Amino acid sequence: MSPDVRLLVYAAILTWVMIMVATFVRSGGDLLYGFGNREAPPPASALAGRADRAAKNMLENMILFTAVVMAAQAAGHHGDSRVVLGARLFFWARLAYWPTYLAGVRYLRTGLWAVSVAGLALIVSALL
Repeated sequence: MSPDVRLLVYAAILTWVMIMVATFVRSGGDLLYGFGNREAPPPASALAGRADRAAKNMLENMILFTAVVMAAQAAGHHGDSRVVLGARLFFWARLAYWPTYLAGVRYLRTGLWAVSVAGLALIVSALL
């Protein structure tokens, strides 16, 4: 498996963990809530709101990351240094973004998001 595809898999795992944590935080740690229909969720705390927004943002960015990594694979650019560097930038920035968002650190969070977008742009640049 090429490094960029491996990072795509890691990013998918991170996305799943972020969604699970957001759900757990929103439920207030009530595991039985997850077994129900979730028709009457408890009020969201500020942390629960941030966890949910971070997970949704990751989902949105995973669509783009998946598309560009798969395009690089289809074009035969797997292992290309720009593709791998772009995938690394994306993954590590997104990993750092999550706790930064949960902690409510606004400007650093935005900077990390921008680094992840730069990673996407680097992958795209290898394809053009």
